[in-house]
Amino acid sequence: MRLLNDLLSLFYPEICAACGTLLHRNENTVCLSCRHLLPDTGYELVTDNPVARMFWGRIRFEQVTGMYFFSKKGKVQHLIHELKYKNNRDAGIFLGQELGKRLIESPLYRSIDVIVPVPLHPKRQRKRGYNQSEVIAKGISEMTNWPVNINNLIRASTTATQTKKSRAARWENVKGIFVLKNPEAFAGKHILLIDDVITTGSTIEACAIALSKAGSIRVSVAAAACATS
Repeated sequence: MRLLNDLLSLFYPEICAACGTLLHRNENTVCLSCRHLLPDTGYELVTDNPVARMFWGRIRFEQVTGMYFFSKKGKVQHLIHELKYKNNRDAGIFLGQELGKRLIESPLYRSIDVIVPVPLHPKRQRKRGYNQSEVIAKGISEMTNWPVNINNLIRASTTATQTKKSRAARWENVKGIFVLKNPEAFAGKHILLIDDVITTGSTIEACAIALSKAGSIRVSVAAAACATS
């Protein structure tokens, strides 16, 4: 079996999803060097953090965090790009597992009842083959044992990509597009809303408005990365 694996590695070498270098035999998805160099925010331990402040005066969340700092052409952007556009689901599982490790150790997230990934419209999900936020949520669940619900919060209409849009344009692009099918199912629960990257927060805010239809609901947010410092 080891010989077969060595032959497969010769013809189909595995590369790091963060930097593109060849992985060694003891490395998986992301090389050890990148694992140490990924820019961790530590926001899961701080209620008053920059990404949480983005939503002040807009909508109330219990807690908000982004695991890594996102920068153009950086390792984190490369990881997210691999997940979203290169069919690299392992990159999403890695991000989810790393995020899950941090959340389960944070006293701020210990009352989570269910994980809800930001939904894609079915048409876009069929084209991509999967929802990247759902893959991240799966990785989190593996580390925390929190269940994942993908059937209640849905995206009712498709939208243009959010890339390169201003905050106002992003909000207009997603306003009112999310629907909570069964509010009673989430009533009284603490929901962990998952996204890949938080930039302006418009998508997260639109999801939270839909989730608010459930009575006595509490919502926290966690993303693999955030474009704030």
